[in-house]
Amino acid sequence: MNQVLVVDYDYCSGCHTCEIACQQEHGFAPDQYGIKLTQVGPDQITERKWQYDFVPVPTDRCDRCAKRQDSGKVPSCVQHCQAGCIYVGTLDEVSDKLGKGKVVLFT
Repeated sequence: MNQVLVVDYDYCSGCHTCEIACQQEHGFAPDQYGIKLTQVGPDQITERKWQYDFVPVPTDRCDRCAKRQDSGKVPSCVQHCQAGCIYVGTLDEVSDKLGKGKVVLFT
């Protein structure tokens, strides 16, 4: 069954550990990414509300660490995520994460 990545960016701290772990796992150059951290904001929405979020986004280079998963390990970005906000699994396995807060599903 196909694996999906789920990111709960309510908890992403913007540490870039997912990017670095992915680059090291795959031997990517410093300007190449399997997952890229995107910053949204800071943006003032209303007088008292601001948006300032970080969203890790898989790129076309992301293969969900197929070799790692074949050996029973989770993808490098999931293992090294400092905030524990990146999950991998089948849609059934991660469905409890969907619909709660700021969650993005990547297929």
